[in-house]
Amino acid sequence: MNRITALLVLLLTWMPSGDVFSQSQMHREGNADVQSFDSEWRFRRFGLQADGSQMPEPAGLEQSGLDDHQWTQLDLPHDWAIAGPFRIELSGNTGKLPWKGIGWYRKKFVVDTKDAGRRIFLDFDGAMAYAKIWVNGKYVGTWPYGYSSFRMDITPFLNFGKDNTVAVRLDTESWDSRWYPGAGLYRHVWLVKTQPVHTAHWGTYITTDNISERQADVCLKVNIQNQGRKHMTSQVTTELFESPDGKNMGRKVAYFKPQSVQISPDSTRELSAHLTLSAPRLWTLETPAVYIARTTVNTPGMKPDIYNTVFGIRKLEFTHGKGFLLNGKRTEIKGVCLHHDLGSLGAAINTAALRRQLTIMKNMGCNAIRTSHNPPAPELLELADQMGLLVWDESFDAWKRGKRKNDYNKLFPEWHEKDLVAMVHRDRNHPAVIIWSIGNEVMDQQDVAITRELTDIVHREDPTRPVSNAYNDPDGGRASGAAACLDLMGVNYFFSKQPQWDNDERFKNKPTMGSETSSCVSSRGTYFFGTNYENYQVTSYDVAWPGWGCSPDEQFRINARYPHLLGEFVWTGFDYLGEPTPFNSDETNLLNFRTDSTKRKELEKALEEIRKKNPPSRSSYFGIVDLCGFPKDRFYSYQAHWRPDYPMAHIMPHWTWPGRKDSITPVHVYTSGDMAELFLNGESKGKKYKRPGEDFRLVWDSVVYQPGELRVVAYKNGKVWATDTMRTVGPRQKLLLLPETNTVKADGVDLCYIKLLVCDENNRMVPDASDNLNFSIEGPGEIVATDNGDATCLISFSSLVRPAYNGMAQVIIKAKKGAGGKIKVLAQTDTGLKKAETIINIK
Repeated sequence: MNRITALLVLLLTWMPSGDVFSQSQMHREGNADVQSFDSEWRFRRFGLQADGSQMPEPAGLEQSGLDDHQWTQLDLPHDWAIAGPFRIELSGNTGKLPWKGIGWYRKKFVVDTKDAGRRIFLDFDGAMAYAKIWVNGKYVGTWPYGYSSFRMDITPFLNFGKDNTVAVRLDTESWDSRWYPGAGLYRHVWLVKTQPVHTAHWGTYITTDNISERQADVCLKVNIQNQGRKHMTSQVTTELFESPDGKNMGRKVAYFKPQSVQISPDSTRELSAHLTLSAPRLWTLETPAVYIARTTVNTPGMKPDIYNTVFGIRKLEFTHGKGFLLNGKRTEIKGVCLHHDLGSLGAAINTAALRRQLTIMKNMGCNAIRTSHNPPAPELLELADQMGLLVWDESFDAWKRGKRKNDYNKLFPEWHEKDLVAMVHRDRNHPAVIIWSIGNEVMDQQDVAITRELTDIVHREDPTRPVSNAYNDPDGGRASGAAACLDLMGVNYFFSKQPQWDNDERFKNKPTMGSETSSCVSSRGTYFFGTNYENYQVTSYDVAWPGWGCSPDEQFRINARYPHLLGEFVWTGFDYLGEPTPFNSDETNLLNFRTDSTKRKELEKALEEIRKKNPPSRSSYFGIVDLCGFPKDRFYSYQAHWRPDYPMAHIMPHWTWPGRKDSITPVHVYTSGDMAELFLNGESKGKKYKRPGEDFRLVWDSVVYQPGELRVVAYKNGKVWATDTMRTVGPRQKLLLLPETNTVKADGVDLCYIKLLVCDENNRMVPDASDNLNFSIEGPGEIVATDNGDATCLISFSSLVRPAYNGMAQVIIKAKKGAGGKIKVLAQTDTGLKKAETIINIK
């Protein structure tokens, strides 16, 4: 009887409690007992200050007894540099923002006495850079790479039931970057609690195989960690749930057979399990179905410990002849490269802002994102899973040889494996991730040993996806043999040698991807005649690019000429802070001409001239949309090509040209149709036809400007397909505020983006308006940032006064946490225009 009683007690301890299993929504993927650790931090900046002065860094800032009440109180995520001010003497390569400094963050918190005996962790989604962490004055650990997510075990340092202090020191003075990296605790921080025996950090790995509409094999590996003092026997169960959004758990569809595991103290055991799921919901671009696997560890004397894993079921095939196949279907990769900043918000992650970015890209027809050139915030992968976007997940911009004195080359010897494993372990369950990238245009891209080592690390941790490297010297990568270590060849720009590569016996069967393409540059709404560059702006006719790049049209021709290419990642989807080519003096641009001495000399001369002039440019011109997210003309080029079944036509330029009457003003049209006819004031200017695979815009290059109406009618298969009209507008009369949504959540985080237009009396935007705007707000909200998309505007994003740029500007607002009611946003000028207002409802 005693043995039976003991067995019953053991089984009861293994049975999950009702409150645990009633959880139907994940707060965050991973360990289920997690809470945001973002609120009520104190911040102080030392070392280099925003104005260029120095503030000495005192000793003892990690001590719990330090008086920090005069430090700035703030919530995370926080980018200490985005407020500026912009300084003309700072490098345009990193956005002319004062991001270098020493930042200290401190936070007081209490962990309940009932949690004594549990393990307590802090999870950092990213900290820029050289993070060092203390709890109660005691050193916990470090993680220097600012883009990596990492965990710190703070259990040994806690005072349960009493005040605790965490201190974080960040150092960007020791970090160099080729673009704006941001600074600070710019991603989320989480407080995680587990039982001593629990699923380890990023401790699940789910793969799928033998996939069909009828069934799919699901394989699970789970690492169970015992951080207790006793040898324990635990039972591990994992259930599978459908999920409508990657957060909420729907119908339970299957479960793995429970497994018993014996674990010694301070050790980890890996378990494997397998099941066949009937009628699986496949993850596709059109219907991105995901599942949640809930793993429960039941250990005698402990409450159940739960770990949630989001995953999807899909089949990836990368071929040289058939291209990329998703679930057996040929899928052209229509991708863009994105840097991690969110424009006027800086590097501080905000899910609403990131969702907006991805939505704009999807509306254009984009189906893939390359995380240039670093591991992204976890939210990007979560959104990609939900929205049906493919992800090229990238690790490094440098290996042993740096592009900057203090870039990743300083970390590579000690940290490359840790950082690479962290990225793969964090991201490998996401169905959106289809390619691992070990580097971008690295100086040692011909190094066979390093290439093989990094590839082997990734294959060891996840053999289910191909490993690539983005080459700007693809000939060198092939000749050295380094490219042979890879599963997929990533090429930045140089596709003129594609026939030669196809005839190379060593690589004729290696799949090839355009990891960066085009690099067209333009300024939104700016048009020049007879030149492409003026006043540090670039014409929006989409006919300008650096020497290594090409027009979108030419890249489309290349893709049509070589259909075995898997697709492309355009440089770039959004304008971003820093790298204002062609008005930056970044010498790494010379690397794109490492085998062409003539072009190197030309560029060296141009770079020297730029250094002398010190241009005011603080953000890129590469974006298909500007820093505000307003589409440039190029947006419609990609939309026309990537969404051929979407009826659309787009005319450029605008048709308000005082002083150009009777002057030739070329007209270009992007359309998904196959033919179009242009009319000026009702008179036909002729029909233009597309040649398949050759023409991606229609051009009327001899139109003589007359005020009035310019109209295009596009046809497809002989039928009217789409129209667009440009009209000559009248004088500036009023302002209009156009919110992208009429509501904002009362969580202090959600954002509402509002577009401002300077208009004539008929509400038509005046395309050259540059009136100075004053923004204000009434009600329980605040203005987060303003911008206008002008790469040369050096007004702080926090300013409420800003000029319109080519008739447009933007204001971003949020509601105060817990507030209700309405927010009124107002805009006015000092030039006598009718002011504008709009109402945003708080929900």
